[in-house]
Amino acid sequence: MLKKIFHKGSMVLLLLVVLAGCSLPGLASTTKETIKIGALGTSESQILAEILSIMIERETDASTELVTHLGSSIVQHQGMLRGDLDITSTRYTGTDLSGALGMDPITDPKKALDIVTKEFQDQFNETWAAPYGFENSYSVAVTTEFAEQHNIETISDLEPFADDLRFGVDNAWVNRKGDGYDGFQEAYFSFGHVFPMNIGLVYQAAATGHMDVVLAYSSDGRIKEFDLKVLEDDRRFFPPYDASAVIDNEILENYPEIAAITERLHGQISTETMQELNYKADVQLMSPQKVAMEFLEANNFFEDMEKGEK
Repeated sequence: MLKKIFHKGSMVLLLLVVLAGCSLPGLASTTKETIKIGALGTSESQILAEILSIMIERETDASTELVTHLGSSIVQHQGMLRGDLDITSTRYTGTDLSGALGMDPITDPKKALDIVTKEFQDQFNETWAAPYGFENSYSVAVTTEFAEQHNIETISDLEPFADDLRFGVDNAWVNRKGDGYDGFQEAYFSFGHVFPMNIGLVYQAAATGHMDVVLAYSSDGRIKEFDLKVLEDDRRFFPPYDASAVIDNEILENYPEIAAITERLHGQISTETMQELNYKADVQLMSPQKVAMEFLEANNFFEDMEKGEK
């Protein structure tokens, strides 16, 4: 009888040993962790999510899952707080200052960055990564031809012509408090004719001569498509919208390589570069994944990552 009991016990032990050596779902400790990366519905946000995904899968043993077409930064923020997302690929200083943090706009880019970095760490246990190097802010643009003809580099340079110029602007911006048109007139000057319209129409309106000056988004690919020139905001009227990734600190503890990845991307994507990447996705209709891969290859990220230099 004792022999039978011993025999059954041996079989159970053997079975446990065999199971421990198998990678059955739910049992194996070697199952890859999936890092969920959130992105807005814009090509810009999705390209950067793809860049992070490619680099994370190359540099860590984790897999990634992209959650795209999120409606706003607030949706991204809530997704991070609920644990539905581990990383969000594009967060903008000006947007999260007024949105997630509920603060007034700040025009000093460094001060804005310092605040979101500290407050996200303290309030949400999240790390605001070092900026990519570009911002997606409101900006004033004219055709390159007009700028060259009149030697226009800054918004202030437009003042002598302003009374005769047609200014095409986003419907939502014209009555916006703080950094809308009323504030713009106090900081700069008034235009002779202002035309509120859909933001998607302003670029072509400038290129076809229906508008002389337009309010644009600085990293939009249509700036390149329609050969427009973004003018320097020499009086720092528009709040900064510098772009960074935001990462949950628990993921950073598990995968410290991700901090190194975002550091490699720090300052590597200028506003002009982001315009070019958006142009490829929005105008040439390349997939965000292909645009991301081309960017990493063209800038030698893979070679430098293998050397541990970038």
